Amino acid sequence: MKSRRTRFLLLVVLVAAAAASAPAQDANHQHQWSYAGETGPQHWGDLKAEYATCKTGKEQSPIDIRSATKAPLPAIRFQYKSSPLRIINNGHTIQVNYAPGSFITVGDKRYELKQFHFHHPSEERIQGKSYAMVAHLVHADSQGNLAVIAVLLTPGKANRSLDEIWTHMPRTEGKEEAIAGVEVNADNLLPHNLTYYTYPGSLTTPPCSEGVTWFVLKTPVQISPEQVNAFARIFPDNARPIQPLNGRVVKESEQR
Repeated sequence: MKSRRTRFLLLVVLVAAAAASAPAQDANHQHQWSYAGETGPQHWGDLKAEYATCKTGKEQSPIDIRSATKAPLPAIRFQYKSSPLRIINNGHTIQVNYAPGSFITVGDKRYELKQFHFHHPSEERIQGKSYAMVAHLVHADSQGNLAVIAVLLTPGKANRSLDEIWTHMPRTEGKEEAIAGVEVNADNLLPHNLTYYTYPGSLTTPPCSEGVTWFVLKTPVQISPEQVNAFARIFPDNARPIQPLNGRVVKESEQR
């Protein structure tokens, strides 16, 4: 009897220990891709069947914009409102999730702003030039088609519109945090000149889904070296390498 009781207690202890370690195992399991090593960009397409497009896709992002065809493209109309600050370090970037009601219109197409996030250095290049960082503002239309606005960030004066975000930027991965009493407005991230490049591309992270319309604003926005360094301490390099153009045409808007 004593032996059975001892074995039973040992079993209880082992089950409890396994249960306690399960959340940590699940958390680690979420990181099925990264920006370096065996799970880095060159391996994304082999990590999971769902990521195959990262390897086989022909319209992948980001790209180096070296030539563009000028065209009478419609202006991007921004209708952004302030949103309560909901911020998350998801292990790959700092992301701000946006409240409903803010959108862009491009011609007869309307896309609602869902979130924006940052990459260091910029994923996009212009004439081979990389920028210190880039902000990606992710939008979706009523059918779920995605449009991403890329705002290039270059060292210069401190960007006060980023102050609240940087102040509350989570240093470690975790759940979304709602910051009481703090609002942000994505409109403050935009340059005065809204001319742009546009091309058909993809998500720049797994699953690298294609069918994404990209709008890369031509005019960079300044950000202080201290702000760049604060982000880089968390994410030293979270930029996907440049992808082949594969015959795609990049168009350049003419209006100012």
